[in-house]
Amino acid sequence: MDKLSVMNAFRRIVERGSFARAAEDLGVSPALLSREVKLLEESLGTVMLSRTTRSMSLTDSGQLYYDEARGILDAVSQVETRIRDGAGVVRGHLKVNASSSFGQTVIAPMLPGFLDAYPDLRLTLSMDDRVIDMVEGGFDVSVRIRAAMPDSALVARKLGTMRQQVFAAPSYLERFGSPQAPQDVSQHRVIGFLLADHLSAWTLHGPSQTETVDVDPLIRVGNSLVLRDLLISGQGIGTLPGFASNDPVARGELVRILPDWELPAPEIFAVTASRLGMNAKVTAFLDHLRMALEP
Repeated sequence: MDKLSVMNAFRRIVERGSFARAAEDLGVSPALLSREVKLLEESLGTVMLSRTTRSMSLTDSGQLYYDEARGILDAVSQVETRIRDGAGVVRGHLKVNASSSFGQTVIAPMLPGFLDAYPDLRLTLSMDDRVIDMVEGGFDVSVRIRAAMPDSALVARKLGTMRQQVFAAPSYLERFGSPQAPQDVSQHRVIGFLLADHLSAWTLHGPSQTETVDVDPLIRVGNSLVLRDLLISGQGIGTLPGFASNDPVARGELVRILPDWELPAPEIFAVTASRLGMNAKVTAFLDHLRMALEP
């Protein structure tokens, strides 16, 4: 028995003074309403409505049930109205998780404009390079960069694609030369990203073919920005996502090597615990993030 549905039906019968009129309002048959009231009376062990062929009246129990049911139904209606009215309002506490490098390079610069646009919003930004438990951490959204998201109860929305290419500093290339083909990589000092799928093998896509090169990084780090800084200092060659490489390349601190080749591009996902996680504050944050990711 759906208690709220039965309460609503009972209230409508009392206020309309007729099973037939209440049934018409609710779009059901009078017989169904009569059966529901009978089941309600049986479950409570008391008569709620005194009925004759000509009239209907509330018993004392029926009056008590009607008064309480009306208060409950009005309270539920008020809560639903408040939620609907506030569904599009960006306020409250937004908890975001992202990798350290992506958070510092992409999310942090967009935060002032985002927070200026929504001054009533509280924000917690947690940065962790390892995948965290969103539900346990209480996060509204987690931004993850992966080749693909595994099947799970989480809901992932693709925000964009992040190119992954090979770089070195001019100082390194002056000392050791530049690899001309993927197989030349084995002759160079490689700096690897600990959490990458390609730590020990690079699958490089070229103009007309794909080659996989085994690598054994002499230096392994767990943060893309640390890897970037080591490359800039001339310590070796390595792969970087676009958000970490664009600025140093523009400044001439890094040079793209093997320019006709690149690794598979990982996807940028916004992950929420459920579809209900896409409330107004999450939607606003992801709109700003999409703009920050535009070239």
